[in-house]
Amino acid sequence: MSQPQERHDVSGTPLTLLFSGKVRDVYSWGDDRLLLVASDRVSAYDHVLATPIPDKGKILTQLSLWWFGQLAGLIPNHLVEAEIPAEFAGRAMACRRLSMVPVECVARGYLAGSGLREYREHGSVCGVPLPPGLTEGSQLPEPIFTPATKAPRGQHDENIPLSAVAASVGAGVAAELERITLEVYRRGAAIAARHGILVADTKIELGFDPGGRLLLADEVLTPDSSRLWPASQWQPGRPQVSFDKQIVRDWLDSPEAGWDKRDTEPPPALPGHVVEQTRASYIEAYERITGRQWV
Repeated sequence: MSQPQERHDVSGTPLTLLFSGKVRDVYSWGDDRLLLVASDRVSAYDHVLATPIPDKGKILTQLSLWWFGQLAGLIPNHLVEAEIPAEFAGRAMACRRLSMVPVECVARGYLAGSGLREYREHGSVCGVPLPPGLTEGSQLPEPIFTPATKAPRGQHDENIPLSAVAASVGAGVAAELERITLEVYRRGAAIAARHGILVADTKIELGFDPGGRLLLADEVLTPDSSRLWPASQWQPGRPQVSFDKQIVRDWLDSPEAGWDKRDTEPPPALPGHVVEQTRASYIEAYERITGRQWV
């Protein structure tokens, strides 16, 4: 947690840094707003790497803004109208202050990541039984809600059953979290599919406004919050080609990096070709989903 640092926008409204996360910086902006600023930082294996990915923050922000527009008829979101300070142009969102739900809301339509590991051990994910014989990248019979804890920085989120969510926030709120998460996933997956992209899974953030409404917050359906696969290259039974920072993880796992993710030492700096490939992957995801050219 960073110490509060105050600056002002052009109107004299104070901007105070509240928190600097792995990727985003959160500023208090006057009495009732927050400024959510996406940096070019990239994290992997619970480390923030020393090498940034140019334009990453702007790509994530602009893609989130596009998705918030696509989903506006499904669920209200945290955005408010405001002129973004020039120093943060393109990479920041003006947002309502919310009371955030203390649960990672995850929907899965395909088997990958921690869901795959849990399925191999238990034949289920977050207590949801799945058919036998599924493999890496398999499409699930239907999308499932697989919530997780919000772990402190440096620790791993843990998948939990819906009953644990209900015990934490109440059965009614838990049911609403499940409904909203699956609706966002289904809508996003349908839109992305029209552009040749499979949304394997996605994580969303939800929070309550002062009136008690649940709003969609943070980022949505980006390469940082979702596994996005080119449909033309999808092949169950092996790791999938993806539009995200998997390129970074793969390099860190390679002999070239000379780094063990179990070490406490920070990862090495990324070579130029990995930076370029990662940036190109984020841009391709943005362009294919939105139909807009990145400039």
